[in-house]
Amino acid sequence: MERWTAWVLRHRLLVVVVWAAVAVAGGVTAPRTVERLTYDFALPGLPAYETNTTITERFGTGGADDPLLLVVRGADAEGSAARVARQVRRAVPGTRTVTAEDAGAASLTTRDGSVSVVVVSPPVTPGPEPYAASLPALQRLAAEARDGGVDATLTGFTQLTEGSGGDRGVLVEVLLGGAGALVVLALVFGSLLAGVPLLVAAVSILGTFLALLGLTGVTDVSFVVQYLVALIGLGVAIDYTLLVVTRWREEREDGAEDREAVRTAMATSGRAVVFSGTTVAVSLAALVLVPLPFLRSIGLGGLLIPLFSVATSLSLLPVLLDTLGPRMLWPHRRRARTRSRRWAAVAGTVLRHRVLTIVGSGALLLALALPSLGLTLGSPQLSGLRSGSPASTAVSAAVDGGVPVGALRPSEILVDAADAEADLGRIRALEGVAGAVSPTGDGWTAGGDRLVQVWSAADPSSDAGRATLDRLRAWAAQHDARVGGSPAEDADFVLAVYRDAPWILGGVVVVTFLLLARALRSVWLPVKALVLNVLSVAAAYGVTVLVWQDGWGTRLLFDQTATGVVTTWVPIAGFAFLFGLSMDYEVFILARMREAYDAHGDTDRAVVDGIAHTGRLVTSAALILFLAFVALSTVPTVDVKILATTLALGIAIDAVVVRSLLAPALVAALGRLNWTMPDILARLLRA
Repeated sequence: MERWTAWVLRHRLLVVVVWAAVAVAGGVTAPRTVERLTYDFALPGLPAYETNTTITERFGTGGADDPLLLVVRGADAEGSAARVARQVRRAVPGTRTVTAEDAGAASLTTRDGSVSVVVVSPPVTPGPEPYAASLPALQRLAAEARDGGVDATLTGFTQLTEGSGGDRGVLVEVLLGGAGALVVLALVFGSLLAGVPLLVAAVSILGTFLALLGLTGVTDVSFVVQYLVALIGLGVAIDYTLLVVTRWREEREDGAEDREAVRTAMATSGRAVVFSGTTVAVSLAALVLVPLPFLRSIGLGGLLIPLFSVATSLSLLPVLLDTLGPRMLWPHRRRARTRSRRWAAVAGTVLRHRVLTIVGSGALLLALALPSLGLTLGSPQLSGLRSGSPASTAVSAAVDGGVPVGALRPSEILVDAADAEADLGRIRALEGVAGAVSPTGDGWTAGGDRLVQVWSAADPSSDAGRATLDRLRAWAAQHDARVGGSPAEDADFVLAVYRDAPWILGGVVVVTFLLLARALRSVWLPVKALVLNVLSVAAAYGVTVLVWQDGWGTRLLFDQTATGVVTTWVPIAGFAFLFGLSMDYEVFILARMREAYDAHGDTDRAVVDGIAHTGRLVTSAALILFLAFVALSTVPTVDVKILATTLALGIAIDAVVVRSLLAPALVAALGRLNWTMPDILARLLRA
């Protein structure tokens, strides 16, 4: 690290020019990068995905793309719905419609006849919104119907899950997260130095977006990545910068010259940054190994975050500190307290009550993690999407009046056209099926197959809805039929993601252990860190289940009801990010404890020294990340809100309970055992 720092400082102009060019290029090309992100959730090789692909290719619509609904209300709702359906087919050629007048679809009209629903499947177009080409015409048609005295509202599952916030760029979330970070940094530094972490983070984020543009030329990259790069990149880059800058200030306060302070900060904190960034990258490798393009792209995009954050922190940051650092201390003139008396007191209290701290903190984490045992994965239930918007009000009125909730997310079955009528009768007789239709008009038969649309009586994401899907798939297996639709694809998604998850996560744990063992020259410190990380992530899962699945505080925090489930991909993505980010803080703290122990050989003193020097840093860094995830939670899409909740809660629990209380108590309890490593492992790792 010393040689690297010397090289960077000798070539400071080159370093600045390169990063400036990267930042400018990243900023100029960012809109193009965002345009090239995909909204595809492909599950190649899985039966539901392959069936849905066949349906879309042959029939031009349907499959995994849930239909739109036109909810018609009034005295003659059923008749008006039939007329609206005819107008839809004329206005948007190639559209399939189902109304209560079709055989087997009587349940599309409410019991009192005041509301009737038209199930609309327009032609699918590539892009983030499958019905983008048809939506303007359908919205215009609904408006014209209202002008003609027919109360018609266009709605659908996608319209409900995306909320009413409209399409919003990632810049809004970055500005919100950046504003929160600036407040925290101003309190930490009290000088212009607060701008340095933000500058480094901005360059890191723009560089990551530039690399992301290159990645989109090689593989599809999910739209979710833009939010993760911007907000996690903001937090991680600031974390690393805070660590180095804090150590630089400490060395200067101890009397070191500016250049020497930079070199010492890089040799100590810079080394911790390298291991922290590597640990984050390894945890994200879990997503790269998942055999699904969507999650793999999140892993690949996420890998860029620590790489660029480490690169800017180890090259641009030392140049800034060496060139402008002392000038950036204005107007804060009083002596900087890099060793916090308050945090030293906290550590002292923990040491005096180490057993009580271990038992109490451990019990709290286990209690928070307990609800995760009831985790249910899937797409949100309608009950969790209700709001005051016209789209939600209309569909809620229909469902409350007896229209099957499964009409929002139907299963679609391909059956032999020759046996279609007999198969329709058998499907309708299955328990849990509220309706099965296959009109004889255009768009329902192709290539010898007949398309049957099936609505479950229960929400497809509920236990009863999943049981109905299981019965449909069992029937299809016996009758040479194929089941598609979004509910079946959800079930396949869960299986594909979590079937091999234990092996993937086990590999991540092993590699992380080896990295930490080398960095800390210890066996038990990495073991403790890994156990605490698992507890921390499990606690975040548990609280996410309480909030989103069980509805504790959902209305207060997000002004909506519980979704009844946790989105299928959130737990694996949450683990990948939280595991790495939490390990960041662990490395920061334990590296400082190791340094202190090497200096005087007293474990209790090392714990106090480590917490006193890093407690304020870790708390500030965690608060910045927490605020970034709060900003992420304002994205209208429900799935992103759930992920943001998991990440924000995970960071808060980890910083407050694990790193401030449980981790130092356990290090103190283990005593000399913390600092031991078998000779064989030491030689293997060259530790």
